[in-house]
Amino acid sequence: MFNGFYSGKRVLVTGHTGFKGAWLSLWLQQLGAKVTGLALPAPTNPNLHEIIQPGTFAREIMCDIRDAQALATAVKEVQPEIIFHLAAQPLVRLSYREPLTTFATNVNGTAHLLEAVRLAGINCVTVCVTSDKCYENREWEFSYRENDPMGGHDIYSMSKGAAELVVAAWNRSFFLPHPALGPVVTARAGNVIGGGDYAADRIVPDCIRALQAGESILVRNPGAVRPWQHVLECLSGYLWLGARLAQEGKSSRLASPFNFGPEPSARQPVRRLVAEVLRSWPGEWTDGSTPGTVHEATLLSLSIEKAGAWLQWYPSWTFAEAIQRTIVWYHERHVRKHPDLLAFTRAQIDDYAAAARAKNLSWTKPA
Repeated sequence: MFNGFYSGKRVLVTGHTGFKGAWLSLWLQQLGAKVTGLALPAPTNPNLHEIIQPGTFAREIMCDIRDAQALATAVKEVQPEIIFHLAAQPLVRLSYREPLTTFATNVNGTAHLLEAVRLAGINCVTVCVTSDKCYENREWEFSYRENDPMGGHDIYSMSKGAAELVVAAWNRSFFLPHPALGPVVTARAGNVIGGGDYAADRIVPDCIRALQAGESILVRNPGAVRPWQHVLECLSGYLWLGARLAQEGKSSRLASPFNFGPEPSARQPVRRLVAEVLRSWPGEWTDGSTPGTVHEATLLSLSIEKAGAWLQWYPSWTFAEAIQRTIVWYHERHVRKHPDLLAFTRAQIDDYAAAARAKNLSWTKPA
């Protein structure tokens, strides 16, 4: 898969103790990469990192990306051939309580990483992961394209738009003119679900906590429409983009932002997602919407036309399949008490790859 690019490669994953970073690290290890994780300790208990940690990492570095000097030292020591930058403060509601921490992590932290690569003179591919919320959301029916304006109503969304501007500025100012530096790109994904997410104020973890406790699920924004996708969908996009960039270089048209989202049929209101969750794990839900609460977007979707046309990348699992795979993971861990959840998690990656191969997607073909 991915043209065999990752076998034997030194890969740095920032934010490896988080939900997406843990899944990405495990997949990279299965692809034969030598994975170094760099992050703070896992932000929740329980978490996915504690499951995938055995045998996944060549090295783990506990480092705060807000510490520019510590990050620069780590990057210089690792000498990565490719970097996936996922370390972030990822929660909208927390950004209202901790706006400066959110800004320092998401904006300054991204600048610190790029500066660390620049100062070390490392010729590597750098994929900076942001969010669908980086766009100036006008709450319209149209899907956002990669050339739409950056923005953000809340601090979190603004920080993601600002991180995009940081990457663009560092790229134009330093990376493109310097022949010894590699390509830098951003990748934007929709609302990502999957086993192992335990963050506060996210709908799937909220569902799991309520179902475990035998309580009704309190749904804050049942009518909000989101582009739901399994975590492996966007990760396959990041991996394919990184592999292609390594082959084609920073002069390629691929050295540009990409959206990785679901098919239009997966753009569903929260109430529909909760109904699908309850098909796999029976329970009930309650409308918890209240006036005067913090602002959260009610409508947001991504166009994936560019990823399809330029990378031949497309989603592999339907909306229902993504939810079913997600809920069965939690059920195996917390109800069935699966004796080898690491093997079960690896098997889900294999199942996803098989679904992509059945669709003859470009990243599954031999080099």
